Amino acid sequence: MHVPDGFINAPVSAAAGVAAAAAVAVSLRGARKELDEKVAPLAGLVAAFVFAVQMLNFPVAAGTSGHLLGGALAAILVGPWTGVLCIAVVLLMQGVLFADGGLTALGVNITVMGVVTVVVAHLLFRGLRLALPRTRGGVTAATFVAALVSVPASAAAFTLIYAIGGTTDVPIGKVLTAMLGVHVLIGVGEAVITALTVGAVLAVRPDLVHGARGLTAPLKLRVDGELVDAAPAEAPAAPAPKSPKKVWIGGVVTALVLAGVVSFYASASPDGLEKVAADQGIDAKADEYEHATADSPLADYGVKGVDSARLSGGLAGVIGVGVTLAVGTGAFWAVRRRRAAAETGARV
Repeated sequence: MHVPDGFINAPVSAAAGVAAAAAVAVSLRGARKELDEKVAPLAGLVAAFVFAVQMLNFPVAAGTSGHLLGGALAAILVGPWTGVLCIAVVLLMQGVLFADGGLTALGVNITVMGVVTVVVAHLLFRGLRLALPRTRGGVTAATFVAALVSVPASAAAFTLIYAIGGTTDVPIGKVLTAMLGVHVLIGVGEAVITALTVGAVLAVRPDLVHGARGLTAPLKLRVDGELVDAAPAEAPAAPAPKSPKKVWIGGVVTALVLAGVVSFYASASPDGLEKVAADQGIDAKADEYEHATADSPLADYGVKGVDSARLSGGLAGVIGVGVTLAVGTGAFWAVRRRRAAAETGARV
C-alpha cells in the first residue's frame, strides 16, 4: 500500500509529513521505555524482517496481490512505540533506495502504514489479551485478529486522507468500498503471516515477545466460594538472562533467504492500492511525477547492470535487508544508550 507521489496534493502531503514527524518524535521518547537489553538487539531485526516480507506479494484476487504491512507484527514483538519506528525505518529505506513509495508521500505512508496499523493493532491486541486466556494460544489468537483488522483500518485511513487531499475527483464512497474490499482479503494474509511469526518466537523464546509479557495466569484457589489468587511460591534464584543471539541469527538468515531467494516467486500482480487506483482513476495524475530516486541503482528492487532478473532482484533484496538492519540497529541502540544515560543520571 505504498502511496506514490501524485495521489495526494502538496498541502495535505505536507500536513501528513508534519503529523508523521510528530509521531516519530513521540515514539522516540516512548521507545526508551521499551528498548531494554532484550528488545534493543531485536528491534533492528524486526525492521529488516518486515522489509524482507514486504517483498513477498501474495495473490488475493484475480489480478490483485497484497503484502505484509507489518505494523501489528512490530507492535506485538517489540512494543508500539518501537513498532512505529521500525515501520518508519522500512519506509524510509524503501523510498530512498528502491523508489518504492513517493518521497513527498513519505509522511502519508508513515501515517497510514505505520502509525495507524500499530495503534489499531496494539489497542485491539491489548483488549483481546484481557478477554482471552493468558496462554500462548490466547496471544496467537489476539495477534491474528489484531493484524487482520489493522489492514482495512489502514485502507480506511488512506481513503480519509484522499477525501481531504486527493488530486483526482473520484467518488469517495467508491474508493472506500474498493479499498476495504480488497484490503480485508489482504488482512487475512497479514494475519496468517503475523500469527505464524509471533507463534514461532513464542515457541522458542516467549520472553522476547513484548505482547506476551505476563503470559501465564496466576493460580486461582476457591476460598469460601470465591476465586482468589494463590500466594506465589518462593521463587528460586533467577537464572542468568539468556542471550537473544540465536534468535537474532535465525531471524537475519530467514530475512536474507526471503528477500534474496523467495522474493523471486512473489506475485507480479499490482497490490491492492495500485489496483484500486487504476480501476477508480486515482492515479490519473501520478504520471506527472517522477520519483526523486528513480535513478537509484536499486530502483524497483533490482541492481542496475545485472542482467539476470533473478540475481538482480535477489541482490537488491539482500542489500535492502542489510541496510535496513544496519540503520535500524544503529538507531535503536542510540535510543537505548540515551535511556541508559538517563537512568545513570537519575541514580546519581
